Amino acid sequence: MPAGCHGLQIHAGSPRQHTAPEQGGPMSQPAHVIQTRRVYAPALAGEGTRVLVDRLWPRGMKKEDAPFQLWIKDVAPSNTLRQWFGHAPERWPEFRKQYETELSANLSALQPLLDIARQGPLTLLYAAHDETHNNAVVLAEYLQHLLSPRKSD
Repeated sequence: MPAGCHGLQIHAGSPRQHTAPEQGGPMSQPAHVIQTRRVYAPALAGEGTRVLVDRLWPRGMKKEDAPFQLWIKDVAPSNTLRQWFGHAPERWPEFRKQYETELSANLSALQPLLDIARQGPLTLLYAAHDETHNNAVVLAEYLQHLLSPRKSD
């Protein structure tokens, strides 16, 4: 298992999908499906691999009851950035920018997520109450950007 990944057994709202647009014609590869979902929401069919992407373990959740396969805390925002943001919507634009900078400096930690997304659906799990302003949303969009085919000049 890659460094920074914590394997857990899988145990049996609506996810937000972040899909890369399909390129080309009918023979092109399907879009990579990356969803974001609260870790406390029950698992749904078709979510694929469920990965917790928060730095801290979700409150009130026992490790033996974890509803996901992996915990990759190395892709979460730094403690300093996480504490500064505090889920304040007015800080969202700056949080996004700073978190993307952190992700760019830590591309090796993203490799397990990229590998999973290339194989099938990926659901990024987070504990925050805000479904729009959280690290998983930024991470999903960042991964989609990395997975998108580049157009040559």
